[in-house]
Amino acid sequence: MIIKRAIILAAGQGSRLGPITADQPKCLIPFAGKTLLDWQIDALVAAGVGEVVVATGFRTEKVEAQLAKRTDVRARAVFNPFYHVADNLGTCWMMRGEMTEDFIIINGDTIVSAEIVKRLLAGAKRPITVTIDEKDDYDSDDMKVERHGDCLVAIGKTLSPEQTDAESIGMLAFQGEGPQMFSDQIDAMMRTAAGTKNWYLKAIDALAPTGKVGTVSIKGLEWQEVDFPPDLEAATAMTERWAGQRD
Repeated sequence: MIIKRAIILAAGQGSRLGPITADQPKCLIPFAGKTLLDWQIDALVAAGVGEVVVATGFRTEKVEAQLAKRTDVRARAVFNPFYHVADNLGTCWMMRGEMTEDFIIINGDTIVSAEIVKRLLAGAKRPITVTIDEKDDYDSDDMKVERHGDCLVAIGKTLSPEQTDAESIGMLAFQGEGPQMFSDQIDAMMRTAAGTKNWYLKAIDALAPTGKVGTVSIKGLEWQEVDFPPDLEAATAMTERWAGQRD
């Protein structure tokens, strides 16, 4: 499968990282000589993506300036003025105008390799595909996944240990009818009283009963979410290994 557009959700501040994000978005934290955002864009470009749209909020001008440095890809920002009062379902609602064709969506704090993006694209068979990893134990902050074969049954942080057999890494592919399904679902959810408080993966959970949400495992490949202070050290070590392999 070929997907040419990616949407990166990078509107939040990343306040759980303390002073390091006091005046810059989480996506601009440097790792091994380049920003988290540039690690993401490099991986997407290497997998054939030609357009990157970044949902921004906190200190949007800094993200816009960083995107302006990219000459190898069409990269632009879409500012979400409601980032401080709505969770990422609201950001996705603001981005519906970008969901008019097949696309990848990735959380703005997830560092992935080009190999991971390529594996997602090669394995995406349903209208919506969730990239998953597998491990022995899952904690309360993991976005846990229940599946039957490669079909997603449920997704959420509160799944029981008996239900859970994987976790979402925060990257999905939408193709065919998938973009419209997702857009319609987030619009419906934003019209409810709880809309601004929801994560966009609740929309994916709501769509799971259709049987049109699949999964692709990246077990054995490295990735890193940057959400808490200990993640900074892990992300630095991983990207330094990657940079060394490249050199």
